Amino acid sequence: MLNKTSYYLGGAVLLLICAISICATVALKNQDKEYQTLFTRYTKVFAPEIPEKAYFAGEAVPLDLYYVREAFDREIMANTFMHSMTTMMFKRANRWFPVIEPILKKNGIPEDFKFLAIAESNLANAVSPAGAEGYWQFIKTTGHKYGLEINGHVDERYNMEKATQAACDYLKDAYTDFKSWTLVAASYNRGVNGLQRALDSQKVNSYYDLYLNEETSRYVYRIMAIREVYNHPAKFGFYLREQDFYPQVPVRHVMIDSSIGSLSDFARTLGVNYRILRELNPWIQDYSLPNRSGKSYIFKIPTDGGLSYETLKKKVPKRDTFFHDTLKISEIH
Repeated sequence: MLNKTSYYLGGAVLLLICAISICATVALKNQDKEYQTLFTRYTKVFAPEIPEKAYFAGEAVPLDLYYVREAFDREIMANTFMHSMTTMMFKRANRWFPVIEPILKKNGIPEDFKFLAIAESNLANAVSPAGAEGYWQFIKTTGHKYGLEINGHVDERYNMEKATQAACDYLKDAYTDFKSWTLVAASYNRGVNGLQRALDSQKVNSYYDLYLNEETSRYVYRIMAIREVYNHPAKFGFYLREQDFYPQVPVRHVMIDSSIGSLSDFARTLGVNYRILRELNPWIQDYSLPNRSGKSYIFKIPTDGGLSYETLKKKVPKRDTFFHDTLKISEIH
């Protein structure tokens, strides 16, 4: 009798387990189905439009050539959907374009070249695997050639003003060689000699007719795509508020033409610490500054309240040229 009862009880338990398993499987399938329905309903990806006409530094881009149009399209796609990098571009540009633009203008360099700095470093003091450093990504030899001090104590590739001037000097020299701003931009990536060899070997005189390594073949299109997204953010789905941009830091300038034994002590005499001194003067590379030649160095020191983010937002007005076509938040659906 006990064995028979146990038999029926075991069978009932087995049936119960099977029923639970079937119910769980059905529930999971229903859940998966609902998940897929929600994914389909809320995931919408659209291809961004490519402008019918385009220019770089005033020079026409032959978008009627399919491979030119597709190359431009690729970079538009990258900058549209690489959201974090593109958003950081907008944020940092508010701080650094007001520094870069007047230097370019003073040197007669087309304003489009400010977007080259974004293509190089996204306006950060980056270091490349090839050893290029700073906002404009100079390697040591090129930096030295264009007057930047680079040693264990000072690296002026990290000084926005001086590095931008060095970049202008390079661009002017390259324009003397190529007589084309498009080729000048390509040479910033490939090098003047490398680009000239490619032109000579292929017997052409236009960037758009050159067959190049992938990085250089994408380079000018990247700059143009960055400019297109920057100038028409709402068209590409970017909606930032005024408070999202990084403000300029109000500073005073302190000029020093002698050696500094301890930059930490020097910072304290100016009412800041070494951390802040390095933040605003990233060209400093050590804890001291030997200066046997009596060279003049200019240090940026924050003005009163200059470290408070809320103070910065109040003191430094945003430029209304950023999002001239951006819709109001209430108009975003």
